[in-house]
Amino acid sequence: MPDHASSTRALRLGVAGPVGTGKSSLIALLCRELSGDLALGVITNDIYTDEDARFLRSAGVLDPERIRAVETGACPHTAIRDDVTANLLAVEDLEEEFAPLDVVLVESGGDNLTATFSPALVDAQIFVLDVAGGGDVARKGGPGIARADLLVVNKTDLAPYVGVDVPQMVADGQAAREGRPVLALSRTDPASVAALCAWVRSVLAEHAGGRLVPVDPGPMAPHFHADDDGHGHGHGHGHGHASTPQ
Repeated sequence: MPDHASSTRALRLGVAGPVGTGKSSLIALLCRELSGDLALGVITNDIYTDEDARFLRSAGVLDPERIRAVETGACPHTAIRDDVTANLLAVEDLEEEFAPLDVVLVESGGDNLTATFSPALVDAQIFVLDVAGGGDVARKGGPGIARADLLVVNKTDLAPYVGVDVPQMVADGQAAREGRPVLALSRTDPASVAALCAWVRSVLAEHAGGRLVPVDPGPMAPHFHADDDGHGHGHGHGHGHASTPQ
């Protein structure tokens, strides 16, 4: 198991959230903003394709060789929590090939509100919601919303078009998170982009100083998939993750 207190390897930062919330765009944004002075790598997860990796490569935000795809072949959460071997090997290969890296961003495949990373894979994690998913989503809670290191309410520039009150959505997220940070983000809003980058840099400083202690957001609740024939499956795992550098 990796030594999370070590400053000799990259910070491993997970990005999770439901389908369509803008995880790949958020990673592209971070690469664009931070690659000037930080050495970055990216691991994406898709069930049967490398579509997210191809999107990021085509965006031109990072050397294409620094963007790797893991095809999970199963529910997206499986490869980030239940059996992280494929992702862990991909991260370690990337770190070895491009050493030294400062940050490796690991994108989950799009799943539902229960998906969280194992602390055996990442040191900290961002959970992404978007206003187009509905203003009430932040109130629904779940381990990712409640206990990820950062909750991002994304695409706030779309709020007028979908009838969402962004301050209320942020307030709902704050109420669910007991003081853990919530960030309203739009890639067209420089202040929110700067706040996101500042948060990543603060977590990197915690990691480099050996002060970042991963804490598990908690076990996943039972959930259903369309092909389950009505039989849900739950995952109760007791890994450990959710430090909250401010």
